[in-house]
Amino acid sequence: MAITTTIGKSHVITGKLGLGTNKVGGHNLFPNLHDEDGLAVVKTALDHGIEMLDTAYMYGLGQSETLIGQAIQGYDRAKIVLATKAAQDPHQDLKPNNDPKFLTQAIDDALLRLKTDYLDIFYIHFPDDKTDKAEAVNAVANARKAGKVRAIGVSNFSLDQIKEANQDDQVDVVEDHYSLVHRDAETTLFPYLKEHQISFVPYFPLASGLLTGKYGPDDADKFKKRFSADEFKEILAALREVDGIADAHQATIAQIMLAWYMKNPDIAVVIPGARLPEQAASNAKALDVDLRDAEYESINELFKNFKTK
Repeated sequence: MAITTTIGKSHVITGKLGLGTNKVGGHNLFPNLHDEDGLAVVKTALDHGIEMLDTAYMYGLGQSETLIGQAIQGYDRAKIVLATKAAQDPHQDLKPNNDPKFLTQAIDDALLRLKTDYLDIFYIHFPDDKTDKAEAVNAVANARKAGKVRAIGVSNFSLDQIKEANQDDQVDVVEDHYSLVHRDAETTLFPYLKEHQISFVPYFPLASGLLTGKYGPDDADKFKKRFSADEFKEILAALREVDGIADAHQATIAQIMLAWYMKNPDIAVVIPGARLPEQAASNAKALDVDLRDAEYESINELFKNFKTK
């Protein structure tokens, strides 16, 4: 399914399935990563019809961007949507910095690492506690005027911070935590985003692997900080129902979940990660899943208790 979406009020058009790359070069975040695997993950994703690559300075302190810059050589840049993020200041113990000068330099540095002359999306990765958010966004807007950025995003901003950042109606996209078992954004963010034509990109869409179906009753302790014992049982019961839908489509549970996000009108792009190329290829098969409306609603209903009241 070649379904595309436009990012906010920008001219950036992309498919609805992307690749999250925190496991591509993110040696500071995950153990036992290998750069050759990361390169293969990016190339495999592109070879299987994925267009958006979502990265950040914080993924390996620039290493993810560097690897992606290497991996995309030989591909048609016009068919790739590059999204990156910055805020963590290496000169301030990686504390968030939204100062306009810092963000301007961060954009230039990312361009060099990614070996490109423009970013399709640049996100302010985290808010700091002192910079006026509209001033921070204006710095990115100036980079857009210079042709270095095509769309402006913010990530991990509260609703009030998003409103402050969007004073001049310049924010195109918000990236934040969201999944079928973490649905707060539906009430806290979605109404404002829809009203202002701001796209939404969820991270952790598969809930750190929980929504892939690979965990069972004996794994409750791994998730006890996030879910009560009863909630964990409810999730596993819901996944058993999803498994039936997956069988009907000759797909995996993870592919069905990704298809659900792609069908969700409130979500612009879903960006699951991958450590190995075969995982990227498996995720890409979600593009072939055509969920019926009744199946979409059934999955929505199965996880309804995780909506905020």
